[in-house]
Amino acid sequence: MIKKLLFAFIAVGLLFVALSGWRHLRTAGAEPLPLPPMPVVAKTVQAESIPASLETVGTLEAVREVLLAPESAGRIVAIRFTAGTQVQKGDLLVQLDDAPERADREAAKAKAEFARLQLKRSQELAPTGAEPHALLDQRQAEYDQALAAVRQLDARIAQKAVRAPFSGRIGIRRVHPGQYLNAGDPVASLVALDQLHVNFSVPQQEFSKLRQGQAVEVVADAWPDRTFTARITAIEPMVSAETRNIPVQAILDNEREALRPGMYVAARLVLPPEPNGIVIPATALQTSASGDSVMLVKDGVATPVPVRAGRRIGESVVIARGLKPGDVIVTEGQLRLQPGTRVAIAGTEKKG
Repeated sequence: MIKKLLFAFIAVGLLFVALSGWRHLRTAGAEPLPLPPMPVVAKTVQAESIPASLETVGTLEAVREVLLAPESAGRIVAIRFTAGTQVQKGDLLVQLDDAPERADREAAKAKAEFARLQLKRSQELAPTGAEPHALLDQRQAEYDQALAAVRQLDARIAQKAVRAPFSGRIGIRRVHPGQYLNAGDPVASLVALDQLHVNFSVPQQEFSKLRQGQAVEVVADAWPDRTFTARITAIEPMVSAETRNIPVQAILDNEREALRPGMYVAARLVLPPEPNGIVIPATALQTSASGDSVMLVKDGVATPVPVRAGRRIGESVVIARGLKPGDVIVTEGQLRLQPGTRVAIAGTEKKG
């Protein structure tokens, strides 16, 4: 009985081995089914003109700005301006007491009139010999001195008045009626806001790209959706010894007084376009610890290619090295690809 069971187990084992061998022989010659191509969106790389610019930070400065102050001391008798308003060139802003000077002028004017009459009499008598010519010369000198005294008092009276040297917007008033001012004491600031200077610096290696009259695009935090245009008016002839940068100044038309002096701005220097550049969509660029790369499609197979990426332009990236015109790169779907994966181009990236 035991022998029969033993033979039965051996027979079942042999049968199992035989079935396994037959199945292996049946499938040994068959190749595994290939995976279907992976659908991706691709783009053919083309050489194109790349807009170039140089970005830096600048500050705004008024083209015409002054801190108003009297030229001589005196007591304020009148304030003729309102803080924050627009004033015109020559407008009287602050009047100091000039009564003593005006009284002196009247006396000087009377002396000048008497000297004129004396001179006129000498001019009539000297030709006849009734008076010597030396006296005529003396009368002429006295008259000239009298006129000079009047003009001197006119100048002193003018110094008692603070007037606007140019048209602009006046700042906060720093004085009060009846206050005594010394020469040079601040009254208020006056700023012309129609034009502003944009002051910025560029590295010395960019000097060859600077041109007089070159356009500068200006963006301020106060108006993030607006771009102002300035023009370079001055380039410092010397490079800064501390920073090795070149100071540059541009002028900007400040329409509707949108910007104010002292603001920080982003200044973008518009440079000539770079010809024959390579620009790809930012979605095509893959970044890893080993560097940047793109998936290149050749003969229907995806292969990673290392590239050197440059600056960004909107949603595109400039490629400095690694691609050439005519290369086909994957712009969508590359995250599912492995090196050597067969791909099927399901769509083409539209230009722009």
